[in-house]
Amino acid sequence: MALSPGTRQASALAGAWLLAVGSAGFSVIYFDEIRSLARGVLGLHAGAADSAIRRDRDDGTRAVFQDRVVELRAGAHGHYFANAEINGRPIDVLVDSGASMVALTSEDARIAGLSIRDSDYTHRVSTANGSAKVAPVVLDRISIGDITVRNVPATVSEPGKLGTSLLGMSFLGRLQQIDIRGGVLVLKE
Repeated sequence: MALSPGTRQASALAGAWLLAVGSAGFSVIYFDEIRSLARGVLGLHAGAADSAIRRDRDDGTRAVFQDRVVELRAGAHGHYFANAEINGRPIDVLVDSGASMVALTSEDARIAGLSIRDSDYTHRVSTANGSAKVAPVVLDRISIGDITVRNVPATVSEPGKLGTSLLGMSFLGRLQQIDIRGGVLVLKE
């Protein structure tokens, strides 16, 4: 069946509009990825004024967030601390690549909205301080700056058994890059 010239034009116009709307939607959804790809192809780097946010912490360390890259300066004794958001709530963590899992103190677990009962402490782990019981959990999301990792396996330590929450490999291992340069820990999503 042959289409009339008017019908062909209307179909072509509808197809063009559908392509334009689809392209616009795709561009909005994947804007950051498209921008990063274009900068890489063109050899451009974002200017510090429009892409970097610097935050000074009370302990003298500084974090720089840039295009899903987070830089953390070493704090006391060469440790790296971060202001994380766990399940949308602010929690200070020690970045610990030697910890296989994210480990929360019982206090920080409550802040993150988790309700842990005594009967939830079902697993034993070996730590630098000996053996301890933990409650396995899955965190909805952990964010540091523009980096967000979802569905992160973690543990909650028994009350009083862990002094600081640890950002371990169940988070770090899902990043594209982890690097230390001149006392600066670089995390890249």
